[in-house]
Amino acid sequence: MKLWEGKFHKELDQKTNDFNSSISFDSRMAQEDIEGSIAHAAMLGSCGIIDKAEAESICAELKQILSELQSGALQIDPQAEDIHTFVEGELTARLGAAGKRLHTARSRNDQVAVDIRLYLKKQCGALSGQLGSLVGVLCKKALLYKETVMPGYTHMQRAQPITFGHHLLAYAEMFLRDLSRLTDTKKRMDVCPLGSGALAGTTYPLDREYTAKLLGFAGVTNNSLDGVSDRDFCMELASDIAIAMVHLSRFSEEIILWCSWEFRFVQLDDAFSTGSSIMPQKKNPDIAELVRGKTGRTIGDLTTLLTMMKGLPLAYNKDMQEDKEAIFDAVDTLRMCLTAFIPMVDTMKVLPQNMRKAAAHGFINATDCADYLVNKGLPFRDAYRVTGDLVAECVEHGLTLETLPIETYRKYSALFDADVFDAISLDTCVNGRKVTGGPAPQNVEAQAERILQELEEGRI
Repeated sequence: MKLWEGKFHKELDQKTNDFNSSISFDSRMAQEDIEGSIAHAAMLGSCGIIDKAEAESICAELKQILSELQSGALQIDPQAEDIHTFVEGELTARLGAAGKRLHTARSRNDQVAVDIRLYLKKQCGALSGQLGSLVGVLCKKALLYKETVMPGYTHMQRAQPITFGHHLLAYAEMFLRDLSRLTDTKKRMDVCPLGSGALAGTTYPLDREYTAKLLGFAGVTNNSLDGVSDRDFCMELASDIAIAMVHLSRFSEEIILWCSWEFRFVQLDDAFSTGSSIMPQKKNPDIAELVRGKTGRTIGDLTTLLTMMKGLPLAYNKDMQEDKEAIFDAVDTLRMCLTAFIPMVDTMKVLPQNMRKAAAHGFINATDCADYLVNKGLPFRDAYRVTGDLVAECVEHGLTLETLPIETYRKYSALFDADVFDAISLDTCVNGRKVTGGPAPQNVEAQAERILQELEEGRI
């Protein structure tokens, strides 16, 4: 059965039908389609547009259909054009004329618009839950390693000393922004388009607010044309997902580096690593690499949606059927990546001694040496030059700022005294950075505990 076949007197070509069909991917919205139909039928009965008893029987049978789909007693017909056709056809087969009344004052255009909003609202919640779990893992690990000194990098060059806890919380902040974006997207998604009809509403006296309330929406769409043609929420969610995946990818890149013999900062649990088919010594960070690789497909999903929408006139166009595969893939990809990524990070072993060893080389306390002279009264630019000369001296003689003799220091500036060695010690460098947002252990502890408390109280 085709919901549109009244005017047509010839069967649709089978290959064309396959090309036109969306049941293979929109069937995942069966529950949302039925929920929307139940609310629509209840509203039709409440408003007297159809007989109330018929509305009740429609609602009861739709609930039965959903129950059978969930139990597996009823299978979705892959030959159906879409999930809307399947559900209405099944309902009509069971109720006859009463089932045919369900589509009164409704179009597939506003029907699919409500289905995908309902579905994606749930997915926003699920993704937010996973991101919250990841943030929680990062904060707990940050508390464990709030005093673990490691080199901070710019341009992949050792730059200044930080702590591993501080580094982890930088990613926590990224994922908190991802959570915030999902919350905003869900808020804008939370309006009900049912009642928009095909594009121009309907002459039936609908109670759109009642339908929206039954479905848990905060309100209704204000323009029927926009109600059926808006896919901003799909593009926005795809953007949120792509950004979150970029954050996961950046983190994955660091984990991959940290696992290498050149760094050896962390060691992944065997459950989240693989070996080589030819090199028995290998332990590969495949999960992190796959997350990094899958980021590209979510960026592609966003590009698909943006490109699909960029040239569409109002209102609904068949191009918009392409929204589902792209946004479903983006959602599935992020959920799958987070499912593997969270326990991988939670179980990874940190190697503090290797981080400390790396921090001890590379002159990452050079800025602190210059600041020492500034505190003695030397202008920063002069202090910068003196410290640069000291570093050159160290490089030439195979020394570090910690092992450079005090006599050599004084050769470059009389302001140096023996207390310079305390001033440039890695612990002093880290502990002294108490400015808001800095890596001092007390800052890391306060930041991590604040985030964990907000997560526990549901404020994030």
